[in-house]
Amino acid sequence: MKRFTSVEAIIDDAAHRVLERLPQSGFCGALVEFIVFGIKQAWACLFGGALLAAIMLTRFFWPDGSWLARYDFLFFVALTIQVCMLLFRLETWEEAKVIFIFHVVGTIMEIFKTHVGSWIYPEANIFRIGGVPLFSGFMYAAVGSYMARINRIFDIRLERYPSFPLTFLLAIAIYANFFAHHFIPDIRVVLFAATIALFWRTTMHYRVFRFRHKMPLLVAFFLVALFIWAAENTGTWSRAWIYPAQVNGWAPVSFAKLGSWYLLMIISVVLVTWVYPPRGNDENQERS
Repeated sequence: MKRFTSVEAIIDDAAHRVLERLPQSGFCGALVEFIVFGIKQAWACLFGGALLAAIMLTRFFWPDGSWLARYDFLFFVALTIQVCMLLFRLETWEEAKVIFIFHVVGTIMEIFKTHVGSWIYPEANIFRIGGVPLFSGFMYAAVGSYMARINRIFDIRLERYPSFPLTFLLAIAIYANFFAHHFIPDIRVVLFAATIALFWRTTMHYRVFRFRHKMPLLVAFFLVALFIWAAENTGTWSRAWIYPAQVNGWAPVSFAKLGSWYLLMIISVVLVTWVYPPRGNDENQERS
């Protein structure tokens, strides 16, 4: 798997020419590593960050009585972002496959969840399926884009990763529970336990700039879920969608949703490893 697209390779070479002149050890060396980590994370979030920026800007500046609905505008923005990322070689076609899978999986769940009233999209628009504006699928696609991009940008290797059949069965059970808990007892506690049992020994190795780092994969799941929960607070504040408790005024999204996003991370990782089989830490390692 290529580490970078052709455009990213040019950016990476230019960055190395600058960064290699900077201190390599001590506090300054650690600071360089930390800054590069932040820059790479921001680059991995390019799709989601651009879409979230559009959601926030339209919250402030969308004109009342516009001939084009805000949700339809966001749908066209999301399409444009996706097309531009491919045209300008900021994203690979393999990543586009992951994004498409996330889009389908997310849209199906959105249709069901809005039908049962878990959350609503309060504004009218044309491009929708039932109560779901089509731009919403791109929010799940943004998660897929991030997960696929960090896999190569950080050259992620997974040590003692479980077999794909086991992770696939767990992902199916998690996805099914998102629907089934409306009719039968919620088994998310069992799913959390299964997640811990399955990934307890798995370690994620990743390269930032000069050094490779490692982190328990369960911790990585939590950190990404926390980041998405924070982004969800921004999305609901902008009233791109709202939960029933937010109908009469915004309130922070419940911490219980953090658990839902944590479980979604399992589905996300399994879908990414379906397209990009996980690589062990003993393979030949390339330069960041």
